[in-house]
Amino acid sequence: MIDKHKIDELLTRGVEKIYPDKSTLEKVLMSGKKLRLYQGFDPTGDKLHIGHMVGLRKLAQWQALGHQVIFLIGDYTAMIGDPSGKLSSRKVLTHEETITNAKNYKKQAGKILRFEGENPAEVLFNGDWLGKLSAVEFLQIAGNLTYSQVIERDMFQERLKLGQEINTSEFLYPVMQAYDSVAMAVDLEVGGRDQMFNMMMGRKLMRQMLKKEKFVMTTKLLEDKQGVKIGKTEGNSIALDDKPEDLFGKIMAFPDEVVTVCFETLTTIPMEEIPKQNPLEDKKRLAFEIVKDLNDANQAKKTQEIWENTFQKKETPEEMIEMRGNTLMDAVVSSGVVSSRADFRRLVKEKAITNLDSGESVSDSNIIPNSGTRLKIGKRRFGRFFNNSS
Repeated sequence: MIDKHKIDELLTRGVEKIYPDKSTLEKVLMSGKKLRLYQGFDPTGDKLHIGHMVGLRKLAQWQALGHQVIFLIGDYTAMIGDPSGKLSSRKVLTHEETITNAKNYKKQAGKILRFEGENPAEVLFNGDWLGKLSAVEFLQIAGNLTYSQVIERDMFQERLKLGQEINTSEFLYPVMQAYDSVAMAVDLEVGGRDQMFNMMMGRKLMRQMLKKEKFVMTTKLLEDKQGVKIGKTEGNSIALDDKPEDLFGKIMAFPDEVVTVCFETLTTIPMEEIPKQNPLEDKKRLAFEIVKDLNDANQAKKTQEIWENTFQKKETPEEMIEMRGNTLMDAVVSSGVVSSRADFRRLVKEKAITNLDSGESVSDSNIIPNSGTRLKIGKRRFGRFFNNSS
């Protein structure tokens, strides 16, 4: 029996817009037809972040209703890099780099999608078809789209106004992504609102080459009031496989105005039960739900307790990361508490590293504390230093 409530939630929760329109897609779904759909993920880095989780949640909804879901890894498109939202060209990657970046994508996406059991999601790589096209074949495909259709892109127009260049590879990127839809002969594509142009190009190309209409579903973006993406940009990136305590702490740092849309797009809490009372408590509930879904309930409970004791009750956690090295810098970097020596020096300069035993900020990047010294690094991390030479 078709559940109209579930279909309505599928078409509205976290959804920005549906092309050509919601009512047409609703009629198809109410008829009982099962669709073949996908979302593409370009491995320009080795982590799926919390922004990707929005699309994964939507794919999981489709999967739960019995539709055929494809998790597409853009190993070939990632070599060029999607120019969406960029006023400068992206770094060109080798195919070896994109494949290496994608190595753990299935494991990370598996926190939300099912790749085994009943109706498993399928993993495909667009290099399997893009890599087989000859230059002539690709130009013939591109010939189905016009220059004016591509150059009208807002981002390209902005670059032209600023007198900045547009690489030919970037200009042809939408054609490459559009051909993914044709190669897989899908019925629908899911993607963030910022991917609307690329997805609509795929819709046009399918109409030209396969005489088939493709539905496009754009999802909401996680943005603050200034339009800055949450959990993706440098400095606030939140990976799906972050340590639970880091994940919880980073979510607690979200601006209050994004909490409601995060509940809508990142959790499975019924819409009518999304809390909208106390900003702090709502945010703790959000962090708990996300950590629970990406790990488990016990981890989420333990992590919340640590956060509350540390930041609400101002207590120092008993369990700390063990950091070993000849200097504090070596220990902090090798343990993964900070990502680089440059990041460590920045924290020292900002007086963001505190010796909890003396209560003083660390001011020397080359310091060698006493073995066993307890330290607070940044706002959320705690560690105990052990000297390798002692």
